Amino acid sequence: MMLFRTIAVLVANLIVVSFLMVGPVYAAGLDTAVSGLKEKSFARRLGAVGEIAATGDARAADILNALASNKAFVAAPDGKVVIPDPTGPGTYLDAATGENLGTIAPGALKKVRINNRMRGAIRDALGSLTLRSKDKGRRLTAARTMISSPDAATLDSLNAAIEAETDDQVRLAMQRARAASVLASTGPDADKLAAIEVISAMGNQAAIGLLTPVAAGDPGAVADSARAAMVMIDSSLAVWRNAQNVVYGLSLGSVLLLAAIGLAITFGVMGVINMAHGEMVMLGAYVTFMVQEVIRQTMPGLFDWSLLIALPLAFALTGLVGIAMERGIIRFLYGRPLETLLATWGVSLILQQAVRTIFGPNNREVGNPSWMSGSLELGQLTLTWNRLYIIAFALTIFALLFLAMRFTGFGLQMRAVVQNRRMAGSMGIRTKWIDALTFGLGSGIAGLAGVAISQIDNVSPNLGQSYIIDSFMVVVFGGVGNLWGTLVGAMTLGIANKFLEPYAGAVLAKVLILVFIILFIQKRPRGLFALKGRGADA
Repeated sequence: MMLFRTIAVLVANLIVVSFLMVGPVYAAGLDTAVSGLKEKSFARRLGAVGEIAATGDARAADILNALASNKAFVAAPDGKVVIPDPTGPGTYLDAATGENLGTIAPGALKKVRINNRMRGAIRDALGSLTLRSKDKGRRLTAARTMISSPDAATLDSLNAAIEAETDDQVRLAMQRARAASVLASTGPDADKLAAIEVISAMGNQAAIGLLTPVAAGDPGAVADSARAAMVMIDSSLAVWRNAQNVVYGLSLGSVLLLAAIGLAITFGVMGVINMAHGEMVMLGAYVTFMVQEVIRQTMPGLFDWSLLIALPLAFALTGLVGIAMERGIIRFLYGRPLETLLATWGVSLILQQAVRTIFGPNNREVGNPSWMSGSLELGQLTLTWNRLYIIAFALTIFALLFLAMRFTGFGLQMRAVVQNRRMAGSMGIRTKWIDALTFGLGSGIAGLAGVAISQIDNVSPNLGQSYIIDSFMVVVFGGVGNLWGTLVGAMTLGIANKFLEPYAGAVLAKVLILVFIILFIQKRPRGLFALKGRGADA
C-alpha cells in the first residue's frame, strides 16, 4: 500500500513538473485548463493545476490562490468555475474569462475540493508563476522568500527560472534559493557541498540559520564544511558589527553635535548656563512640522522641499527668540550663573507649556522627503539615508560655523570679546550687541538641529529635554567654548555609547558615559581642548 502511494505521488509530481517545464508552448488555453477543475478525479484536477500555470495567463495566479484558499467554486446551472471578485464583496468572476458575474446565491456554488497533493502542486505552481513574473521586483521577492523558506520540491521550478533569468541580481537570489533548497533535500553530498559555498557567500545571519541544521547533522564532509563556513561567517560578521557600531556611533554623534554646537557658543563663549537650549531644538522641530502642514494643505508638490524651506525659518525664529532672551533676561544676570540657570529653566518651562497649549501634548508627525527615504546597503551594513544626510548636515553646519568664526568680521569680534572684553570694548566693538548676536547664533543653530532631529525622533513638547543633558556632557568633555572639542567630544561619546549598548543596555551605557566624563574632568577640568580667555577663566 505504501509503495502504491509513493508511486502515485511521484507520478503526480511528474505531471505537474512537466507542465511547469514545458511552458506555454504546449499549454492548453486557460478556459480548457480551468474546466479540468470540474472533474471528479483528483488526478485530473491535479493535472489542471499544472495546465493553468503553464498557460502563463495573468489570471493564473489569482485562480490558483483562490483554489489554495478553498474559494474556487463550480456555479450552477451553467457549470462555470468561479472565484471571488476582490473588488466587490459578494460578487464572483468567471475564472476562465475574468467576466464579472455579479452575486451568486450560496446554494448555487459547489466548492472545488483539493487534497494535500494538490496543495503542494499549487504551491509549486505559484512559485513558478512568481519566479517567471515580468516584474523584476516580484521575481526578486519570490526568490528571497524561497531562501528563508527552502523546499526541495521547488528545485525544478528554480532551475527553470534560473535558466530563463536575465537580471544578475535576481539570478543570484535564485541561485541562493536553489542552494538553500538543495541543503533541505536528500541529494548527493557533492551538490550539498557546492550549495554550502553559495550560502556561505551570503555572509549574513540568514546564512548561519540555513547552515545550522546541516552542521548539526550526521558527521561527514557536509557537516564539517557547514561548520567551517559558519565559523568564517561569524568572523566576518564580527568585523561588520564593529563597522556598524562605528557608523551608528557617528550617526548618534552627529545628532549630539547638532544639539551641542549651539550650546558650545552660548555656554562656552558667554559662560551662560542656558537650560532653555533644548527648547530651541524643540522649536526648530515644530517649525518643520508647521511648514510641512502648510505644504500638505496648499502645495503638496513641494513636500520634498519642505526641509530646505524649514531651515532658514527655524534659524530665524529660534535666533530671534534667543536674542529676545538675552536682551530681556540674561544680560542682567551675567556673572551670576545660578540665577542664569534658574531663569533659563523657567523660560524652558514657559516654552514647553506654550507649545503644549498651541499644538497639544501628543507627538506630531513630520515626514521624510523622498530623497531621505530608503536605505543604502554596503556589504552587511544597512544605512538609512536620513541618518547619512544628518551626518553630512552636521558636518556642514560645523564647517560653516568654523569658517564664520575665523574669516568674518562678526567672528573676529566674537573672538575678541571672548579673549579680552575690556580691550575689545576700547577698540570700538559693541560688546553688548555681540553678546546678543552670539546668543542668537547659538539659538539659531539649535533650531537647525531641531529640523534635522525631527527626521529621526518624535516631535513633542519634551523633545528638547532628551538632548539638553547630553549637550552639556559633549561641551564639557570636548572643552568649553572650543568648536573642535565639541566635534571630537560628540563623535567620541556617540561611538562609545554604541559600543557599550550591546553589553550594558541603553540606560546603563549612558550612566557609564557620565561616570567616565566625571572621572575625566577630574584630570582635565577644561576638557579635551582647553579654551583660553574670558570663557575659560569663568
